[in-house]
Amino acid sequence: MIGRTIDQLAVGDAAELVREVAQGDILKFVESVGDRNPVHSDRAFAASTPFREPIAPGIWTAGLISAVIGMQLPGPGTIYVTQELRFLMPVKAGDSITTRVEVAEILPERNRSASRPPAATSVARRSSPAKPGCRPPRCPSLTPPPLKARPANRLPRPEVGHR
Repeated sequence: MIGRTIDQLAVGDAAELVREVAQGDILKFVESVGDRNPVHSDRAFAASTPFREPIAPGIWTAGLISAVIGMQLPGPGTIYVTQELRFLMPVKAGDSITTRVEVAEILPERNRSASRPPAATSVARRSSPAKPGCRPPRCPSLTPPPLKARPANRLPRPEVGHR
């Protein structure tokens, strides 16, 4: 299985991946990399933080960008060369992450393409109804919450090399 070659790419080509964050995904990731920060896996500890519940490591969400580049655009055989990241909000189990990559520039002399800076990761968060008389963010959830959309975060421009 081989992805698209540099000659098969065009500015504006795009691909995206939608993934719901599962607590099991977070736990497997933190175990595999050895990041045992309790904010990712210990509910009691996370409850004492501003996040109020465990959060996914930011680099887990960055891995979704790698998945789009390595499996869809350009696809298998692609070498992900550089990326600059800023994590603007926490990601929690139950959130739905949409990661989109768009080709902004093709550099045939270097056999590379670059993604547009609005390559984006957006998060749909499950909101919790407040307990009567309780003020957010310390209110426990009373019922399974509906999904609530959040605005897309702008991500930096990753550079992709293709072999």
